[in-house]
This record gives sequence, structure tokens and C-alpha cells, in this order.
Amino acid sequence: MSLTDDERRIMVELEIERAEKITEQFETLREQQYWDTLVNRMYYAAFHAVSALLIHNALHVHTHRGALSTFNKEFVRTGVFTIEEGHLFSKLEGLRERGDYNCFVDATEDEILPLIGPLKALIEKIKTKISE
Repeated sequence: MSLTDDERRIMVELEIERAEKITEQFETLREQQYWDTLVNRMYYAAFHAVSALLIHNALHVHTHRGALSTFNKEFVRTGVFTIEEGHLFSKLEGLRERGDYNCFVDATEDEILPLIGPLKALIEKIKTKISE
């Protein structure tokens, strides 16, 4: 998919707006103790922010795994983002898949809450990288 500069800019803005809108839902889901839903929303906030970064850099992917793989290849392995930030995105994807598809295991407060701060920091860092 080839985008013009204006189309790319609009797509990046829309992806960032989506990430921010989802992030606003975290507190309500935490208060309701909807841990599986919270981790789902956390993953999608990360996914939309990473998608914005990829689009900004004219990197095209077609799957969630492709976004994770490309983020790690292009930004983590090159040192733009830390290994921990790459692991965070990967961990959120795994937790989201487990919560969405595994009826036998539920996400817990103890495993989810410590990820919120680092996720918000990752999204802010992505926004900064895009604006540079």
C-alpha cells in the first residue's frame, strides 16, 4: 500500500488518537476489575501506537504478528526502543490472546497493573519519535 505524505500523516494521527482514546478506558476497567478486558485494551492501545510508528516510517505490515516483528526488527534491535519496550508489546499480545481465547485462565490484577505505567510511557515515546 502506497500512501501520499498527507495520507500517511492522517493515518498516523488516527492511529495515535485511537491509542489515546483506548488509554482513557483503563481506569474504568481497573475500577470494575475487568482484567481480561483491560489487558485487551492495553494491547490494542500499544498496537495502534506501534501501527502509527510503522506507518510514519512507511513500514507496511498485514498482521498483528507482523507489527510485533517489524517493531522489534526496525526499532528494538536498532536501539531506538529498549528490549524491555519490545518485551512489553510482546507480553501484552500474549496476555491479550490468552484472555481472549483461553477459557481456563483469567488475567489478574497483579500481572496487569504493573504494565500500565510502562505502556503509557511507551505510547508517549512513540509519539515523541513520530514528532521528531
